[in-house]
Amino acid sequence: MFLTTVLFRKRIPGHQWIGKYRRPRVVTLAMKQAMIRRLEIEAENEYWLSRPYLTREQEYKHNTEERLARWEAFKSRVRAKLPEHRYISDDLNHLNVTRKWTT
Repeated sequence: MFLTTVLFRKRIPGHQWIGKYRRPRVVTLAMKQAMIRRLEIEAENEYWLSRPYLTREQEYKHNTEERLARWEAFKSRVRAKLPEHRYISDDLNHLNVTRKWTT
């Protein structure tokens, strides 16, 4: 196809490697081998993922204590960053000096 366009002086519009009417890439032996290697790796990953280390019963709630400890540590870190509680009575208590007692 590319030879025909060159011989008849028809050109590929735009960039020859991108777009709708692009020049097709040649598939080399190295490209085929790389694809086969990636497919083999993916097949091995699927094999190992299909055989879990823990059963569903063993996996159920196996990490609750550690997760709870991490959550408590996170909460304490967040609380340490927050300032103390402030009350309006602390800021306005000096105004009560001149207040008279009612009987």
